[in-house]
Amino acid sequence: MRAVRIIRALLPWVISLLRDRRRWLFRGAPLRRTPEFHLRRAQGIVRDVASLGPTFVKLAQVFAARADLIGEPYISELSTLHDQVPAVPVADIEREIAMAYGQPVDALFHQFDRVPVAAASLGQVHRALFKGRDVAVKVLRPGVERLVEEDLRIARRIMGWVARQWPNPHMRGVLAVIEEFSDRIHEEMDFRLEAEYATEIRRNFEGYAPVIVPAIVHELTRQRVLVLDFVDGRRIDRLAVSEDEAKRITAVLIEMYVQMMLVDGLFHADPHPGNLLVAPDGRLVLLDFGMVVRVAPETRLRLIGTVLAAVRRDAQGIVEGFGTLGLIAPNADMGEIHRLVLLLLDTAYRQDTTTKDRVTMMLADRVMHALYDFPIVLPRDMVYFARTASLIEGVGTRYDPYFQAIPVASPIVLRMRSRILRSLGETPTPSVAEIATIAGYAAGRVWKRVRGVMAGWGAERTR
Repeated sequence: MRAVRIIRALLPWVISLLRDRRRWLFRGAPLRRTPEFHLRRAQGIVRDVASLGPTFVKLAQVFAARADLIGEPYISELSTLHDQVPAVPVADIEREIAMAYGQPVDALFHQFDRVPVAAASLGQVHRALFKGRDVAVKVLRPGVERLVEEDLRIARRIMGWVARQWPNPHMRGVLAVIEEFSDRIHEEMDFRLEAEYATEIRRNFEGYAPVIVPAIVHELTRQRVLVLDFVDGRRIDRLAVSEDEAKRITAVLIEMYVQMMLVDGLFHADPHPGNLLVAPDGRLVLLDFGMVVRVAPETRLRLIGTVLAAVRRDAQGIVEGFGTLGLIAPNADMGEIHRLVLLLLDTAYRQDTTTKDRVTMMLADRVMHALYDFPIVLPRDMVYFARTASLIEGVGTRYDPYFQAIPVASPIVLRMRSRILRSLGETPTPSVAEIATIAGYAAGRVWKRVRGVMAGWGAERTR
């Protein structure tokens, strides 16, 4: 019955999409589709995917970062599908906790909030009090392992049949995503691994005040239950802050991910606004370490070389970087790749005249369609980096419609360049641009403090 339900929900959309290429599936001219039709269809797909439960919601989140496989408006609609699943009844949650610890909830916790603070695809979070410590209790959904296994088996069969009937590179890419998801999802359903990752990332950020990584209550770590410090905050995409504060938060976000990707080599690979909070004191709170990726030193070295080429606006350097990172499809026309790089650089540095033009450019013809139409492939590590870039772009444009990621990130990357290279065993030689950037950063910090002191004196004199 589960297979029947999945087929009934998804097959009509698969057929509709295939008819875009051939009216009668196996023959005929493509059907003409209007932008309005594509938007309605995208919204319908998202609605039906959400109705299928945790596996498909989680899988849709992965596809939401695959601009090389999915065009607009589908990728934008999928990106709205974050943990849209109903909460588990609290009695079932209490039963899971009792099975994990061998004692009932009220005997274990001094206080346990029966209303969940979050209901995610795989787990549910409740606030509690443990030995005077304010904690978040994350519990795996009952029966989710069996459901995920069954859903993935059905999804493989359906998409395997579709790929055999209509073979093309995008369909093969879809199958590869499903297989990769199958490999990763089992790690996310073992909270002992999440506890280890969270502890290591917390250790990596010790001494860096702008970022909070909640501490794990290790004595309560189990395969199906995870307990960690509760940290209050608002989602990063739902703030009411000044322009200067929004810029500061975005800069911290960029620096945090640069450190994880290029310095530490341990990368939080599930970046979406629900996993990022801003605490009342303005610090950034990083949550949910179920999906974490280790980045090999050689990948980090190639990536920093490509990023620095983008900072220099060196198109040929970026093309070469794409090649070393495995982003260029076999037998690709290098002239096409060079044209794509010029297009991306133009997008990255252009200042548009209106908000509408900026948003249209960001979401449609420039970046997303470029990746979809050009001979670019995304290896596993690059998929997660692309998701991070999408997150940063989304947060930046949420508060500034003219936000440009590369110009904002460039000073941060240059300031961290020596640190990145040292972490990779390289001997850095500071460049003129790096020295100038660091000097400018220091001068800016000093001027900001001086301006604050002067403003305080002015306020005192007016009293």
